[in-house]
Amino acid sequence: MKKIAIIGAGGFGREVKMLIDHINQKNEQFEIQGFYDDKHYDHDINGVPYLGKIEKINEVKEPLCIAVAIGDPKTKKKIIQGIHNVNIEFPTLIHPSVIIGQDDTKIGNGNIICAGVIITVNIVIENFVILNLSCTVGHDTIIKDYSSFMPTVNISGEVVINEAVYVGTGAKIINLLEIGENTIVGAGAVVYKSLPANCTAVGIPAKPIKFHD
Repeated sequence: MKKIAIIGAGGFGREVKMLIDHINQKNEQFEIQGFYDDKHYDHDINGVPYLGKIEKINEVKEPLCIAVAIGDPKTKKKIIQGIHNVNIEFPTLIHPSVIIGQDDTKIGNGNIICAGVIITVNIVIENFVILNLSCTVGHDTIIKDYSSFMPTVNISGEVVINEAVYVGTGAKIINLLEIGENTIVGAGAVVYKSLPANCTAVGIPAKPIKFHD
């Protein structure tokens, strides 16, 4: 078995611990070492140890898998780019209940794909993407690095999601659209038209309400 630790001891980090437990119930692969988090904990978290601040990962002397359980794309990207230890591996974690339509779907490294997700055909999911509970991803969609999708997001076919996009719970993205990098789509929004980069969009239909750096 490979040793694995989780970055982020909050609610989603504990859900990722549960995901790893479910993977191991199906096919024993990982030995959970604990959590790294910049918040100090003086107790175990859901039965596994607190291992210290995130910067300590660069001091690890033996092979270790890391799951990055951070929803905010910008924070996630900054953390990952700060890890330079050659002993660290970023496996993709896929819950046993996930449906992936065909072998022509390409899935990169460091992704977290939670229970109930459906991924259909001819899809590209790059690296460090989170697909939270019961998301659906339609045919020919491309999802680029660091993007995060909260529970029950629906993505129709032939959508391009650029780098570091955050999509809130229950949002829906209609087919043949593009979402610009660093854009935030609010919970429950319905995206009928492509969205530019660096904006926050909310509503039905989703419209930008502000832009940010």
